[in-house]
Amino acid sequence: MSRHDDSVAIQPGAVAPQDGGPAVHPAAGVRRRYKAESLTIVVLAVAPFLAPLVGAGPDLLGRVLIWGLFGLGFDLLFGYAGLLSFGQAAFYGTGAFVTAYLMTSGIVENMLLALILSVAVAAVLGLAIGYLTLRRSGIYFAMSTLAFAEMIYFLEFGPLRDWTGGENGIPGIPEASIDLGFFSYVITPGWPMYTFLAVMFFIGFVLARRISFSPFGVILTAIRDNPQRAMAVGHSIQSYKLAIFVVAAGYGGIAGGLLGLFQGYMPPDAFNIHTSAEVVIQTVMGGAGTLFGPLLGALIWLYLFEVLQFVEAVGSYWRLILGVIFVVLVTVFRRGICGEFIAWQARRAARRVAAAVGSTGAATGSSARSGRHPLLMRESAPLPEGRPILRADNIAKHYGGLKAVKGVSIEVQEGELRGLIGPNGAGKSTFFRMLAGEIQPTSGSVYLRESEITGAGVTRVCQLGMSKSYQVNELFDALTVRQNILMSVLGQKRGPFRFDALATIEGVKGCHEQVEAAIEMVELAARADIPIHELSYGEKRRVEIGLALATGANVLLLDEPLAGMSPEERVHAVALLKTIRKGRTVLIVEHDMDAMFELADRITVLYDGNFLAEGTPEEIKANTSVQDAYLGGFGQ
Repeated sequence: MSRHDDSVAIQPGAVAPQDGGPAVHPAAGVRRRYKAESLTIVVLAVAPFLAPLVGAGPDLLGRVLIWGLFGLGFDLLFGYAGLLSFGQAAFYGTGAFVTAYLMTSGIVENMLLALILSVAVAAVLGLAIGYLTLRRSGIYFAMSTLAFAEMIYFLEFGPLRDWTGGENGIPGIPEASIDLGFFSYVITPGWPMYTFLAVMFFIGFVLARRISFSPFGVILTAIRDNPQRAMAVGHSIQSYKLAIFVVAAGYGGIAGGLLGLFQGYMPPDAFNIHTSAEVVIQTVMGGAGTLFGPLLGALIWLYLFEVLQFVEAVGSYWRLILGVIFVVLVTVFRRGICGEFIAWQARRAARRVAAAVGSTGAATGSSARSGRHPLLMRESAPLPEGRPILRADNIAKHYGGLKAVKGVSIEVQEGELRGLIGPNGAGKSTFFRMLAGEIQPTSGSVYLRESEITGAGVTRVCQLGMSKSYQVNELFDALTVRQNILMSVLGQKRGPFRFDALATIEGVKGCHEQVEAAIEMVELAARADIPIHELSYGEKRRVEIGLALATGANVLLLDEPLAGMSPEERVHAVALLKTIRKGRTVLIVEHDMDAMFELADRITVLYDGNFLAEGTPEEIKANTSVQDAYLGGFGQ
C-alpha cells in the first residue's frame, strides 16, 4: 500500500511492504514491523544529547513532540484514508480547553484523568463534525471541515469566552504531575517534561502503527486508493471514514491537552486556522502515510520557525524564506522526506521480487491450478424448485428525457451462466448497475434469492452474495495482486464494517486460505506479489475477476470480462470462466459472440433499452429480430 511506513501484514505469516513490495518471511516481517518502533525509541533517547549541538533545548523538542502527536492523528486521516481536513485545530483547541478548564476550576485534579476527558470530548466533537462533513468528498469535505473549525473558533472568542478566556486563554494550569494513588510524581519543566512528552508520543506512535497494520487500517488504504471498488467488495466506506475521523480528533484532543500542560496555560491560538494549516504542512513535508513523517516535519518546521526569526541578515523576510524552504522540500521530495526513503526501499524490494518471479515463474505458475486452497462461497439457503436466484421485474432507468433502460425483466436460475448481449447503447451496463445495486431504478424491482434488493447499494448486495466485475478495470493500482485480493476477502470475513483497529490480519480466521484460493483460481500465483501497475492487461482483467470471486459471491455479474484481450489472453480467459462457473450463477455482458455462444446456457438480448429476445445460443443465432438488430450474418 503506497505510502505506509514499513510494511502491512497481508496474510498469516507474511508481510508485504508499501508501494507494492513483496511478501517476506515471517521472522523478517516481525523484525521489519517493529523496526520503526525501535528507531523511534533511539531517536527520542538521543535527541536530548544532539539538540544542544544545534542550539535546540527541551522547550523546542517538547513542542516538536506535541505537534508530532497531533500529526499522527492527521496522518491516519490523510495519509492512510486520503481525507484532507482543514479543521483539525477544532479538536486540538478543544483538548487544550477541556484540560485547562477542568484543572484550573478544580473539577478534576488528576492530570491523567483530565487528559482522558479531553480525548473523549474531542472524539465526540469529531463524531458530530465527521457525521456532517463526510457526506461530501474531495475539496467539498475539506472546505466543510474548515467551516466547522471557523465556527468553533468563533465560539471560543465569542459566546464561550467566559469559559475559554477568549483572547487571553486560560492561565494558571497546575503543574503537571502523575498521581496513581500509590505513586505520584511532579513533572518539572525542562528535560523531565521532555521525557514525559516523549513517552506520550511513543504510546501514540505505537497505537497508530497498530491501527495501520490492523484489518481496519488496511481497509483505509483501499478506500483512499479506490473508494468505488472498496464499496463494491463489501466495505461500508462511510463508516470507516467516520471512525478514522473520530480517531484523528482524539489524537488532536490529547495533543492539545498536553500543550496546555506544557505551557501552563491554554493558548487561544490553538483554535486558529493556522494551526490546521501547520499540521498539514508538517505532515506533507515529513511524509504523509509514514507516521514518522509528522514528527520529522514538525522538527524541521519548528526549528526553522525558531531560528530564522533571530537571524539578523534575514530580518522581516523570515516567513518568506520558510515558505520557500517548504516549497523546495515538497518539490524535491514528492512523497515527503520519509515517504521518498520508504518508496526507494520498496522499489528495491519490488525489483528483487520481479527477478525472483522471472527465474521461478514457470514453476510457481504450475501450482495455480492445483486447488490446494478451495475458494469458499457465502452460505445461503437452498431455493424452492424452479425459483430464480436473480430476478428483475420490469426495471427501468430514466435520466430526464433519456431512457437508458425502458423496462426489462429477467429471471436467472441457480447455477446458470446467462449471457446478456446487445449493440452499444442498448442499456446493458445500466441494466447491470441496477442489478448490482449501484444505481436506483426509476421503476421496477430487483430480487436476489426472493429478497428485494432494489437500490440496496453495492455494499449490501455484495454482502448478500452477489458481486460484480467492471468493464474498465477498477483495481487498487498501488497494491500488489495479493493485497488487492485481500481487500475482497476482508469484506467477506468481517462484514461491511468492524472497528478492529488493534487486531491483526492474522487474527481474521480463514483469511490467508481465501486469498490464496482466489489467486490460484485466476492463475496468478506466480505474480501474487507484483504491483498491479506492472501487470499485463490480460493479467489485470484476471485480477478484476479475482476481486469479485474473493468476496465469496455465489452470483457473479461480469461486465465484458474479455474486452481488449489478445487472442491468446482470450483463450485463457474463456477457460477461466468455464472454471469459475462451477457451483456459481454467472451473468455476463460480452461483445465477443464466439465466446458468448460457447459459454452461455441461455442468452438475453437488449436493444435500445428494451428486451428483444431470450433463448439458447442456437435459438438466438436463428432469431430473425436479433439478426437484424445485432448479429447481422453471424448465424448464417
